[in-house]
Amino acid sequence: MKAKKIPMRRCVGCMESKPKKELVRIVSNGEGGLMLDPTGKANGRGVYLCPDMECIAKAKKKKAIGRGLERDVDPVELDRIFEELSVYERKDP
Repeated sequence: MKAKKIPMRRCVGCMESKPKKELVRIVSNGEGGLMLDPTGKANGRGVYLCPDMECIAKAKKKKAIGRGLERDVDPVELDRIFEELSVYERKDP
């Protein structure tokens, strides 16, 4: 029997490919706003990001989220998303 394929996605912060379940998706919805997509199934263009502060800082510095979403992103809205994303930050044992 074939092994089940694990979907891989690339983090826009560190540019590492990781399993989709380990990353958090940020989606540009139809009204021009940003939202976190914990299910990974929301409609709209999305980018994936590791849930740790290092990758968040890299993505912010490189303006990778706006580039990945192919639109200009409001800095205030982006800060709100990063605050929400800090909740998802992994806690290393």
